[in-house]
Amino acid sequence: MTRDADVPPEGSGVTFVMPVLNERDYLERAVRTVLAQDVDGPSEIILALGPSHDGTTELAHELAESDERIRLVENAAADIPVGLNLAICAGSYPTVVRVDAHSELAPGYTARALQTLARERAANVGGIMRAEGRTPFQRAVAHAYNSPVGLGGGAYHGSGEAGPAESAYLGVMRRSVLEDVGLFDESIRRGEDWELNLRIRRAGYRVWFDPALSVTYWPRESWSRLVRQFRATGTWRGELVRRYGTGNSLRYFAPPLLVLLVAVAAVVGVLQAARLLTGPASLVASIVYAPIAVYVLLVLAFAAAPSRGRGGRERLWSLAVLPSMHLAWGAGFVWGLMRGAQETVDTSRLERNTPLP
Repeated sequence: MTRDADVPPEGSGVTFVMPVLNERDYLERAVRTVLAQDVDGPSEIILALGPSHDGTTELAHELAESDERIRLVENAAADIPVGLNLAICAGSYPTVVRVDAHSELAPGYTARALQTLARERAANVGGIMRAEGRTPFQRAVAHAYNSPVGLGGGAYHGSGEAGPAESAYLGVMRRSVLEDVGLFDESIRRGEDWELNLRIRRAGYRVWFDPALSVTYWPRESWSRLVRQFRATGTWRGELVRRYGTGNSLRYFAPPLLVLLVAVAAVVGVLQAARLLTGPASLVASIVYAPIAVYVLLVLAFAAAPSRGRGGRERLWSLAVLPSMHLAWGAGFVWGLMRGAQETVDTSRLERNTPLP
């Protein structure tokens, strides 16, 4: 049975919550886009500060001193769901807007989301994540994020019609529903938003996608950080499959299938090179190369696809970025499915020493 989420009176106020760790290059712009939101009623932004070492904490205190709407809470654990729960519990208002230090809200984002929440009586609403980049590498990653080829065609990575959704990017949520389902699961370090939305849907509430909502996202700035991020995310998806089984979309199984095909192809190649696999058996086994060849052609086509403003360096990076994302995520998934995520963390968040232009 579908349940309608409560709609608080107009002007009841909004709490923005943002977990922060080593984000000095991005934090101020992210906060400014939040403070610029047109909200009917009072608002506050609560920053859950992890133990940063790049000057983020000092910057956060400077920002808080400049605007009374900015409040700070300590997140010693540094885990995102812990920080989100700390910020939510410290907040005062009946609507909670999740924001990210690596993201920037489009003008009118909150006002539109509040209208959609009220009209649809939804518990959570989200829109499109539009990735952008400042360097050739980051732009190549952003292009992969924005393409169905890159992240599997989830609604909030592209465009689509408004309607019920599996999950929501970041999300504008009713506090009453969060309290009803139990906030974020602090045992989940990646994919915590998907798991929360699963519980919201299982409780009978609506999760809604509105393509008119847009958030700018800045991807990781280096290849090593990208790989670490995707490996951790894949590992936690494997853990979520262990916990929730068929609640997971089939698109999550494409990268681990690619990893398994590459592994089988490597074994076949070694056996053929050592002359341990010959004749008809070798010919049959060579079939495993076909889907990998198709994938290679897909990567080449992705890198070469016409797109305004894409330079040669960005296209070259695309040849590395796309398989790195898929293979790192897929390898992490296989590990998480077999062994569980255990204490896996996204180490790409623990340091930032790449200067941005």
